[in-house]
Amino acid sequence: MRHDVVFLFDVDNTLLDNDRVAADLKRHLEKEVGHERQQRYWAVFEELRSELGYADYLGALQRYRAEYPRDPHLLTVSDFLVDYPFANRLFPNSLDAVDHVKQFGRPVILSDGDVVFQPLKIRRSGLFDAVDGDVLIYIHKEFELDEVLERYPADSYVLIDDKLRILTAVKKAWTTRVTTVFPRQGHYAADPKMLTSYPPADITINRIGELVDYDLKALLTAADPAGGRAALA
Repeated sequence: MRHDVVFLFDVDNTLLDNDRVAADLKRHLEKEVGHERQQRYWAVFEELRSELGYADYLGALQRYRAEYPRDPHLLTVSDFLVDYPFANRLFPNSLDAVDHVKQFGRPVILSDGDVVFQPLKIRRSGLFDAVDGDVLIYIHKEFELDEVLERYPADSYVLIDDKLRILTAVKKAWTTRVTTVFPRQGHYAADPKMLTSYPPADITINRIGELVDYDLKALLTAADPAGGRAALA
């Protein structure tokens, strides 16, 4: 039986180690602008994230610039971000995971982020080519599920995301139509408060590379054990 399945991959801390990107930026800021201003950048970054709902590194840099308009080191920070080697920060076997699911269905990037840095990250990392350009970037992706359904209609979906909050929201909306996969990578996935605030995903893996151990039957059955087995019988 042919199954029409779409695999929705998050980017940051799911396919790409964004915590390491942030750590590298922190070290660069410490070197270029000093400890106090490095801390101020991250304070601005968090302020902006609370306003927007997503990480905006370049937006935070613009706001930081308003406070330090004559800082001669500012351009080195922007160069660092724009020229960053994102391909070196892909998690091990992340591209193998994307390639693995192509035998079952269509892989799509489903990410939150700004309109400049996030697309750049996805292209520079090689993820854009890995999914053949099937990329969706929203401000709050959990509020755009109707458009996801319209753009990529399918009988079943598999959502791979490091945030239980997102997995829970999509599971509530799509119920047994979606299998939620939780790779326990990054600071959100290790946050005890997050882990206790939301129900477990249908499938939990320790790293994204473990996705290659699952076949289509195992993935669909996890969404709805009785219905999944019946559909695949």
